[in-house]
Amino acid sequence: MTTIVDGVDAFSDLVGQQVGFSEWQPVTQERVNLFADATDDHQWIHVDPERAKEGPFGVAIAHGYLTLSLAPVLLNKVLRVDNTKFGVNYGANKIRFPSPVPVGAELRMGVTVAGVEDVEGGVQVTYDLVMEVRDTPKPACVAQVVYRYYR
Repeated sequence: MTTIVDGVDAFSDLVGQQVGFSEWQPVTQERVNLFADATDDHQWIHVDPERAKEGPFGVAIAHGYLTLSLAPVLLNKVLRVDNTKFGVNYGANKIRFPSPVPVGAELRMGVTVAGVEDVEGGVQVTYDLVMEVRDTPKPACVAQVVYRYYR
């Protein structure tokens, strides 16, 4: 279920709240290969499933930055911000990849509003993101990202 935020001033009511989870997203070998092509990172642990069987994870894994790159798409499925001119991804404060995302796994993201600051013309919102792999105890990615939304 998508949380709807009605204008930039409504963010202050959400600080400290978990606003939701995305639906589970499959991580396919095709997606990993396309990311490898886009970034020129063709390391065998990502793109060679046969060789990866003998590697440290026993399976091909998604790139960490592929996992992180899904954050804006998944955020838009968790949270919709209405009555603004526009919003932009402003950056990240901290990113960690505690466990791999095996190819063939499903991934989802939980979102908490960590903070809100006024900026000229709008607000800066800091989100804590936790990306989980189904049936895995440790998160695949934890990140604190920053967005700006303008009136």
